[in-house]
Order: sequence, then structure tokens, then C-alpha cells
Amino acid sequence: MLKEQARALATGVFLLDLTLITGAFLLAHWLRTAVLPELFPESVPPAFYPLEAYLPLLPLVLIIWGTLLLVTGRYRSHRTVPLGVEARSVIKVCLGGMALLALTIFSFRLDRVVLENDQISRLWVALVGALACVLLLSEKIALRTVSRWVRSKGYNYRTLLIVGTHPGAIALVDSIREHRYWGYRIVGLISHPDADTTQVPERYKVLGTIDDIMPIVHDEAVDDVLFCVGRRDLNRLEDLFLALSEQGICTRFALNLFPHARVPARLEDLDGTPVLSFSTVPEGLLPLAAKRVTDVVIAAVMLALALPIVLGIGLAIKLTSDGRVVYRQTRCGLNGRRFTLYKFRTMVEGAEERKRELMHLNEMDGPVFKVREDPRVTKIGRILRRFSLDELPQLWNVVRGDMSLVGPRPPIPEEVAQYQRWQRRRLSMKPGLTCLWQISGRNHVDFDRWIELDLEYIDSWSPWLDLKILAKTVPAVLSGRGAS
Repeated sequence: MLKEQARALATGVFLLDLTLITGAFLLAHWLRTAVLPELFPESVPPAFYPLEAYLPLLPLVLIIWGTLLLVTGRYRSHRTVPLGVEARSVIKVCLGGMALLALTIFSFRLDRVVLENDQISRLWVALVGALACVLLLSEKIALRTVSRWVRSKGYNYRTLLIVGTHPGAIALVDSIREHRYWGYRIVGLISHPDADTTQVPERYKVLGTIDDIMPIVHDEAVDDVLFCVGRRDLNRLEDLFLALSEQGICTRFALNLFPHARVPARLEDLDGTPVLSFSTVPEGLLPLAAKRVTDVVIAAVMLALALPIVLGIGLAIKLTSDGRVVYRQTRCGLNGRRFTLYKFRTMVEGAEERKRELMHLNEMDGPVFKVREDPRVTKIGRILRRFSLDELPQLWNVVRGDMSLVGPRPPIPEEVAQYQRWQRRRLSMKPGLTCLWQISGRNHVDFDRWIELDLEYIDSWSPWLDLKILAKTVPAVLSGRGAS
């Protein structure tokens, strides 16, 4: 019943969102047609198509915004989600929606279909995104304000029985008590039969032990029972869990199974079996799919545009030194998968055999070997390295799927063999052509800081972060600041 109510409420909010987006569509046309030309006659030309001409774009707008709202999880329960987090999510949806709308219109030349070869107003596209953002944010704030006010006044609340009196359980109870707008009213606490309850704060009432739960739920109005117990106690609670379920009481478990771990947990369903997954890497299907599509499209376009440069570099290498034009090396990719990395040869033939002679010149700590004035580098190789042109063949690695445009740089197996355990987590995301380390000065960053930057990228990854790194990579490459 509660799940059906939640679904009905989520459906209602989703339909309201689509209604507001429709309003943004119409309001954007009115502002562009009737208001802005009057306010800014010199900047905004008055000629504009009537609303009927733009209405065929409304389904496209609703599909884009509706899809983004659904895949970002905007319709789960947000009782405990901070307003700032929800606001940032809405802003990202609207920025993404505006970008996708513009990309779709101007890539597929929808102006030919809608406006008979005339251009669709870019200002109108921007207005749709901005107004949708304002309306959706206003709606979320209004819904949040009303629901929290109602709960703080004692309405629409759920009564909660907490099983557990250890410090972790008390901390959780304190958090629930401090956030009255979450809509939970605590009935009392239940202790373990052997637990010492003398440390429980006086503000909380201990109603009994686990053996007393069933009589308590018979005498008290209890909506939810929240178990804050150790993993060793879970086996003993199966009969109690079944008894509570038979009575329709919602049973929750605070899954703090590994109290010293700080790893996000996610509950999944594996053929009907609930599976608790712990992962420290991004796993959003749609954002990662978008990352892969972006990788393939950009890498393929760059390869095509750079073909004359590639041929010129290949010819220059062939004419100035003996050996192969393209250097192949085994690298470690996602979770240690081996792959062949391609790059233009910048060293003399047989450079690997001379590496041991130069170990005393290594300027990097840790397992990485780097020498700024490496005598093995050819004259043309120094130019290629200065502007990262030696890495152009790695665009083919991106197209193949070995690498991404943005990600930790792929190490060689010998380096990985010397990693400390915490350092191996940098392999948990597909390696890339550029990364935070690349735009931070490379040789001016020590090895531990390099790894920390990679882990920072993994922990905070988003498509927007990739775009930011790509944007900063261009000036870093052109200026030669990232020279290896």
C-alpha cells in the first residue's frame, strides 16, 4: 500500500514537472516574441515565428527533460535529501536538457522541418532551459517547504521503533530527532538482552529487549521497526522479521555491516535475491554510456581531422631516426586489463634496454620513471612530447575502448606490481588521454599526489568534470606546460 502511494505521488510530481516544462516552453516563446524585442530593440530582432511554428518541438523538449529527470532519480523519496543536493541536480538536468535540445536541433537541422530552412532562435533555446530551471526549482522548494512544515507540525509522520542501544544506534536516533521534517516520530528503543543500557541518554526511553518487540507492537501504534544491530545478530532476527512482516509492519535494517568502511552501498536485485553492493567507482549507466559515446565521437572526429598531421609526423620520424614510427607498449587498463598502447616513437631504437643505465637520473618518486632531459629522446621526439603530439595514436585506443578521453593515465605492469594497496584503486576506472594530473604540471607533481589526483577524479567524477578537464587540457597542451 505504501509503495503504491509512493508511486502515485511520484507519478503526480512527474506530471507536474512536465506541465511546468510545457509552461517554460510557452513562456520562452512569449518572452522572445512580445517582451524582449520591446525591452532590447537593438539586441533582439522583432521578427519571430508564431507559436504554432514552434509547437512541433514541444514533444522533443518533454522527451529530453522527462528522460533526464527519470534517469537522475528525481522521483525517489527525498525525505532525508538536503535541498542543496536536489537543487544542484535540477540545475544539472536543465543545463543538460538545454545542451541536448540545442545539439538535436542544430545537428539534425530541425529548422528545415519546423521553420522551412530558417534558423530556430538560439535565444529561445536558452530561455527554455533557464525558465524550466526556475520553475522546477520553485516547485521543488515549494513541495519541500510544504511537506516539511506539515511533518514538523506532527502530520504525515511515521512512528518508528529503534532496535539497538549502542553508540551507532544512538547517533542515528539523534539524527532522526534533529530532523523533524523527515517525518519520523520515535516510539522508543529496544536493547539487546545482554546490552548495557546505562549509557543510553535519558531523553530516550528503552521499552525493553528484543523479546519484548511483539508485545510492544501490539500495544503501540508502530509503523516502522528499524534494526541497528551488528551483522552477527542478523541470523537470530529472521523469525522476528517474518512475524513483523506478517503484520504489515515495515522493517528496516541500518546496514552498517562494516563500521570502519566508508564505501557507498547500493541494494540490487539478482534474480529475486537482494544483493548489497559496495563500490567506490561511478556506476551510473546513462552517464557512463554518454561518456563512451562522447569518447568515440570526439576521438573519431579528431583522428579524421588530424590525419594530415599524423602523416606528417610519421614521415618526420621516419626521415630523422631509424626504427618504427609507432611505438607499442603493454599497459594496464580498467581493473588491470592488459592492452597495447600506441604512441609515436619519440626515443631512439632500443631505448628500453638503456633504461637501467639512467635509473639514477629518475626525477619521480615511487615506481614511475621520468627524466626531463632524457638522452634517449630524439630531436623530433622532444617537439612531439612538448605538445603531446606523440599521444595522437592513442585516439585509436579510445575508439577501440581500451581508453577514454579523460581518466587516470595507464601505467605499465612493472609499475603496478610496485603499487601499495590503496594506490591500485586508480585502476578502477578506464584510463584516459588526459586527467587532473595532466593539467596540474605533470613533472611538478610527486607520485603520491599524482595518485591522490586520480582518486579525487574517480570519487568526484561527472560528465561536467570531464568537460572541465578537456577544456583545461587544450591550453595546457598548446602552451607546452604538460610536457613530459
